[in-house]
Amino acid sequence: MQKNLSKINALFFVAVMTSVIGCSGRTVSGPIAEKAPEWVNKGNGAFKDGDGAVFYGVGIAQGIRNRSLAVTASDDRARGEIAKIMNSYVAVLTKDYMASTTAGDMSKSSEEQHITQTLKNFAQFTLHGAVIVDHWKDPADGTMFALCKLDMAAVKRTLEESKELDAKMRDYVRANAEKAFDDLAAEEAKHKP
Repeated sequence: MQKNLSKINALFFVAVMTSVIGCSGRTVSGPIAEKAPEWVNKGNGAFKDGDGAVFYGVGIAQGIRNRSLAVTASDDRARGEIAKIMNSYVAVLTKDYMASTTAGDMSKSSEEQHITQTLKNFAQFTLHGAVIVDHWKDPADGTMFALCKLDMAAVKRTLEESKELDAKMRDYVRANAEKAFDDLAAEEAKHKP
């Protein structure tokens, strides 16, 4: 009974997160700031660059005169954007994992609920690998921007260090991390101009 209830909860979570993924993209009608670095106007998301698969979060602090406070606020907001992206990433992984494990058998629900919670915890732990890599202050209005980066290598290192994931789940995430990244990037691309 507990297993079935947990499975239902996990499926509900996946449905909610799938909806969130669809809305996670940021729509920008024009540049946020003139003469800004490309990353300011590109925004948050899952991208491929010279380091391979990476997640970027852009934090914005506006109307704060104290430079130190503006930097701290923009840094925290950039990390918050990475957290949102990681939640979407975990939702993709969870959905794919549950689809591969249930195969129509709804009696595995408690394992899936445990997996969902474990992956959420994994996502929070992964944020420790997120690094602020750049700042930019808009000379026009003093708005401070921060760029936070989390590369797939850091996600995979966290996976190897995670004590919460059992071997089966770790193997699944390891094997499907890039696919989930590509799925998330494709979904975000649909919502960007």
